[in-house]
Parts: sequence; C-alpha cells; structure tokens
Amino acid sequence: METESEPYVRLATLRQLHQVVAELNTARSLADTLQTVVDGIVVGLGYQLACVNLVRPDGDLVVAAFAGDPAAEALITGRVGSRASWERRLTMGESWDGLRFIPHTEGWVLLEDDVPQWHTDGPDPRFEDEWHPEDRLYAPMYASGGELLGVISVDRPRNGRRPGAWGREALQMYAFQAAIAISNARLRANMQRALVRLEREQQALRASEESFRQAFEYAPSGMAIAEMGGDQHGRLLRTNDALCRLLGRPASVLRRYSFSDLVHPEDIGTLLRTSAEGGRAELRLGRRDGTYVWVSLRNSVVADAADGPRFLLTHVEDIEERKRHELQLAHRASHDSLTGLPNSAELRARLGARLCRRPQSVRATAVEALDAAYEGHGVGGGLPAGGGGEHGFQPDAFPEPFEFPGAPAVPGAPGAPGTPGAGAGPYDHHVHTVAPATDIDDGTKGLAVLFCDLDGFKSINDRFGHHTGDAVLIEVARRLTTGVRDGDTVARLGGDEFVVLADGLGAADAADLAVRLRNAIIPPIRVDGRAVRVGASFGIGWASCGMSADEVLRSADQRMYIEKRSRSKAHRRAG
Repeated sequence: METESEPYVRLATLRQLHQVVAELNTARSLADTLQTVVDGIVVGLGYQLACVNLVRPDGDLVVAAFAGDPAAEALITGRVGSRASWERRLTMGESWDGLRFIPHTEGWVLLEDDVPQWHTDGPDPRFEDEWHPEDRLYAPMYASGGELLGVISVDRPRNGRRPGAWGREALQMYAFQAAIAISNARLRANMQRALVRLEREQQALRASEESFRQAFEYAPSGMAIAEMGGDQHGRLLRTNDALCRLLGRPASVLRRYSFSDLVHPEDIGTLLRTSAEGGRAELRLGRRDGTYVWVSLRNSVVADAADGPRFLLTHVEDIEERKRHELQLAHRASHDSLTGLPNSAELRARLGARLCRRPQSVRATAVEALDAAYEGHGVGGGLPAGGGGEHGFQPDAFPEPFEFPGAPAVPGAPGAPGTPGAGAGPYDHHVHTVAPATDIDDGTKGLAVLFCDLDGFKSINDRFGHHTGDAVLIEVARRLTTGVRDGDTVARLGGDEFVVLADGLGAADAADLAVRLRNAIIPPIRVDGRAVRVGASFGIGWASCGMSADEVLRSADQRMYIEKRSRSKAHRRAG
C-alpha cells in the first residue's frame, strides 16, 4: 500500500531524474557521458554505489565508470568480465521488467566468476525487503537494434531496502535514457574520428597533389597528361615547361594536338604498338621548326578518383644525343674510318641481302612441282602399292617447295624475305638475282660487282709516305662515288681495293661503267703541292642466287687479276 508521503517522494525523484537525464546530453565525450551516467544514479536515484560495464569490440565488458566509493573505483575500474559470465548473470535471479535482481541466496555461486565486483559488509536482513550486502541489481542497456551496449550495476540503496515498483521503474527509465546517451556519444565520437581522418586524408591529398604538381611542372624532362578513351583519346590536356621547350611549342598550342599528330610518319606504327599502361617506345616527335627530335616515351595510367576518369601520364625523355651516338657507333662499325665508304662487313651484308641459297636456274614452277609430287599417281591410275603412308601419301613427293605467283610472303616462313633459305619456300616473294649467261650482252640485267685494285699505289705509299697514300685513297673514293648512280654501293675492302655494286646492268653496261670509273681515277691527284697518279684494274663479276657473298667477291677478284695480267705493266701504272 502506498504511504501518504510516497507521492512526494515520487515527485522529488522525478525532478532529480529529469535533471540527471538532462545532464546526460551535455557531456562532450563518451568518457564524460559514462561518468555522468553513474554520477546521476548516485545523486538522483538514491544508490550509494553505481558503475557502468561497457561492451568492448571483442564482446567482453569492461568497467568504464564508477561512482560512490573512491576505493572501490580504484579497485575495479578498467577490469574486464567475459561476455559468457555476464550472460549467465543476466539470466539468473528475478526479472524485474527490464532489470535483473539476484538475491544473496543465489548470488553466492557468482563469487568465483571473472566479473569485477565489490563486497560490502553489513548485518543480515531483519525484514523481508531489506537490502543484503550480497544482493545484486543490474540494468542492461540496449541499442535501438537490440544490441547490448552495457550493464549498469547498483548497490546500497540509501533507504536500506530493495527498490519498490517506482524505484524499479525509475532505474529502468534511466537505463533507457543512458543507452540513448551512450549511443549518441559513440556516434559523435565516430563522427569526430571520421572528420579527423577525412581532414588528414584531405591534407595528405592536397600535399600529394601539390607534390605531383611541382614534380610535373618542374621535372627536368618532358611530362604530359592526355585523355584516355573516347573520341578524344590521346589528346594532350596538360604539358610541362620541359616538354614545351623540347618541342618549341607553348602549352596552349600543344593542347590542340595528340602524340599521333606530332610523331614522325615512319614512327606512327611504333606509337600505335605501344600499350597504354607501362608502354615504352623510342620515336621522333616534330618540333615547331619542322625538325624532329628522338625521344623515349614511357606511359602510365592514373585515375582522377576511385571511380573517376582515367588519364595517360607520359614521360618524354630527350634521347637525341644518345641516338646520335648510337648512329655514329653503327656508322663506324659498318664504314671505313678513312674514306667513309661502307666497309667489308657492310658490303657483304648488302650483297647477302640480295642473295638466296637456291639457284634460280633450278627452281621448279608450281605445275612442275605438282607433276613431280603426283608422278605415277594419275587420275584413274589408282594408288601405288606400298605407298608412303596409310593412304599412299609420300611426304617427300614434293622435291622442292613451290611458290604461287603473286602470293604474299608469310613472315617467318621458309622462303620469306629476310629469313634463312629465302627463295626456297612456299609463297616466295623474293626477287631472285640472276646473272648474264656470257660476257656478250644478251639483254639480261643483273647485279654487277666491280672489283677495283689500284695500280701503282704501293710505290706512292713507299716514296711519299702514308699521309700521301691516305689522301690518294680518299680522293679515289670520292671519284668512284661521284661516278656511280644514286643507289649504287661503293665500298672499300681494305688497302687499295674497292668494290662497286651496281644493280640493273647488262654486260655492256657493266663494261662501260668500269671504263668510266678507270678514266675517273687516272687524272693526277694533288697532295701537298705534288701531283701523283694511280691506275686501276677492274674485274666484273655477277651476283646470282645460289652463291654466297664471298663466292661473288672471289669471282670478281679473279676476273680483276685476269684483267690486270692481260695488260702490260706500263699500261697498268699510270703514275
């Protein structure tokens, strides 16, 4: 039965509850909120001790706040109880709506579990609703989704009695409000952490963008950003000063172009074969003055955002000097250092490129090859007994591969240009080199090889020294080069020996060329105010498929010695 003073107690308690609940929403942090929760219980709900056991991310509960007894607070704050032990406690004893009360008669079994707890001394109860020191009262706090946030533990009611219906309802209401306050505090803490993390990420992004801008703008080599994909693929969006200086064009002009607009026509295939990501290429880009510069391109793909548009970042390095050096080294390796003419190795390479290993005279036509393959296999003639295979097919029936006139060459296949055995395979596109049958001009045009040996050069070298001899060789090289057509080759084998390759000549043409070149060499050569003269003996050989380069040169050399011996010494020596 409600006493006469109970309405006044309820009203006073309700005022205190309203005040402490209002204070819950003023706390700035989660720790302040938890301490406000326990302080409100001690101040407003009439308990001497209170603590909040908060659920950790791993599921266990830690004593996060304590109020009412500094000694007990120092003893158990921060200690952890397992989730299993707490779940056991929340299913024991008596259920008071949303509360859980475990009387001392049942609580003794909990004295040895791992939940942090304190014990107060006092006499045994003298009446039924008196509070016992080992009584336990818990108020679980749940989030809106039903998730356990923590448990409020209270002890020592100031009136020494177990709470009545109103006291229980007040504690339950307070626990509900505390759960809301704790959830809001956590939300605010998460938002603050997210804002701090976002601000740090934005600062890092700004710093990264600034670093990239400075690295891009002030890079010593060219840099460009181009569109990737779509109709404007490859269009330059941004270029740095180094690239503008390299190409002699301002950034505003470069934005009108793509690399395909600037690349040398011969290098467009190289540019197109370069993959977008991680692609590398060495090619020539056009300058404003119409010249071209050798550059090395290195591509990488960058994204504007996680799912934003992708761009092509291209690093452009000037390799003009290196390319020039490489060309110089290649020229030195393939040309004579004194005269600048192709040397022996280069001569053999050029000559070998025109030759294949199969003589033209023994080539089988397509019809002849088919006849040879099916010889004895005529229509209606049946299959020969003991044929080469199950069906009588003989793999060696084709004595030689044949070609289909006009068919394209298959790269890498036998007989393809530039491959070993060129001219001996199917789909042969090799233009065979043939030689006139005799020295009499029969109208056949071929590749003439004129072997030249200077007459009287050794005596000049011995009398006047190597300086004069070198000057004579340089002038002879100039006269030979002047006397041939564009596309012909004049090479120095070594010493006083030269070779001329002249394609598309008949026997009479080659003989006329030898006479003209000999006459060009005979006139005096002035060296240091002294006039010296040399003669020349020419041997005319012919390159033909089926011969090696050495065989062709040996044949021309032999003819040269025959020609030299056929002339008197007086006619051979011209100076």
